[in-house]
Amino acid sequence: MYQTLEKFLKGKTNIDQETLTKICSFFKLIKTKRNELLLNYDQVSNHYYFINKGCIRLFTTSKEGVENSRYFAFEGNFATALPSFIDQQPAEEYLQTIEKSELLCISRKDFYYLVDTEPLFAKIYTEILELGFIMAQKRIYGFQGFDALDKVKWIIKYQPQLLLKVSNKMVASYLGMSPSTLSRIKSKL
Repeated sequence: MYQTLEKFLKGKTNIDQETLTKICSFFKLIKTKRNELLLNYDQVSNHYYFINKGCIRLFTTSKEGVENSRYFAFEGNFATALPSFIDQQPAEEYLQTIEKSELLCISRKDFYYLVDTEPLFAKIYTEILELGFIMAQKRIYGFQGFDALDKVKWIIKYQPQLLLKVSNKMVASYLGMSPSTLSRIKSKL
């Protein structure tokens, strides 16, 4: 149950088995259905998820009901509505599994307990934040001035799992284009 999380933690720092076991003990296994909402727009995020199997996406909806995907997390990664998790304000976005998923869930209280009491976990959390920031910046700056073809090439380079595991509709919303445009570009590559 904890093998993927243990592998992730070991890959980030030199961690002893006792500390590893302690950290893992705070995570509870949950299994979800496809398209299960983990967090609604008006809720406060009180959980952090590690994906053992499956995929989570963060998205918003426009006034017209159009979904705009903001982030995808795959197996071996963490996900939450981070601003809400940190400041305890309503998320103003949705957190959803896009396929049947197996998640390890930790409460906000337990998460910050580990950050405060386990220096290695605090180090890992900092790295998670930094990597997330870097990927967000690459996406924002990379997409400025990109045409549709360049955006798809960027995805192939930095997030190839998106094209393999996520529907065209969701990927298109992430890239800011129509599903038909995405399909047309993919057929040319």
